[in-house]
Amino acid sequence: MSSMDYTLGQALLTIENINVSYDHPVLVNVNANIKDIKCTHIDPSTGKPFVKGQVVALLGPSGYGKTQLFRTIAGLNKPNSGIVYINNCNCGREGCTKERCAVHAGDVGVVAQSYPLFPHRTVMGNLMLAAKRNGKTTAQAHDEIMAYLTEFELADKVNDYPASLSGGQRQRIAIIQQVLCNNHFILMDEPFSGLDPIALEKAAQLIQKIANLDELNTIIIVTHDVTAGCAVADTVWMLGHDKNPDGTNIPGTHIVKSYNLIDLDLAWHPDITLTPNFMAFVAQLKREFREL
Repeated sequence: MSSMDYTLGQALLTIENINVSYDHPVLVNVNANIKDIKCTHIDPSTGKPFVKGQVVALLGPSGYGKTQLFRTIAGLNKPNSGIVYINNCNCGREGCTKERCAVHAGDVGVVAQSYPLFPHRTVMGNLMLAAKRNGKTTAQAHDEIMAYLTEFELADKVNDYPASLSGGQRQRIAIIQQVLCNNHFILMDEPFSGLDPIALEKAAQLIQKIANLDELNTIIIVTHDVTAGCAVADTVWMLGHDKNPDGTNIPGTHIVKSYNLIDLDLAWHPDITLTPNFMAFVAQLKREFREL
């Protein structure tokens, strides 16, 4: 596929003039949006367009406000000013216009680095709690859970407890948990941290598979791993500082660069990480990292 195989639809999530300060500015006038990707490339096996969700990689060095932006997008932190909207919302809360609604805690799924699960509940028990949040019957929830566990090669772990799972298995369960109890938005905090190369590749495949379950699925990955982030993303946001005339950093960061990897022909290809163009792009971003 190429950049000619998609169009952009409506905005799904909008970040508008976010400012976060404590004793000093952390985030300053952060603006961005994520739009619906409508793939026009035909899948020969179905005769229909491929389904493509959105994966955004938020990159930046440590201490640049990635976690603060992560928590703000998730509705866990209230910014000093600005707002994050979910577009085309039908939650019915006061202030929701249906066209857009201010994000609240719980609207966006969060997968933390530790992949927290209830240790006293089995995999099925953990996932059942998530699935029934959306009003499903026990039978409906069970069927949906088993479908996901089968899809992600975990059906044999259904009665296991979290302590017996590997890190990669816990990650998959934590992601499925968020898919079950949230609509289309998932935030992932450093999903590649501490993974060996094989586990990292599997994590990247999992993220893309989850995104592509539905056209409206939107996954935002917060990471400082440039290579892994670019390998799974359609869009890259880079957090950085504006500069004073002498080259020193102006306090507070914002999204200083955004890259559409589809238009750069660096997305939607198998084994993209092995191509010269991808390697050159990652090398370019690593050089830019030093200037953020």
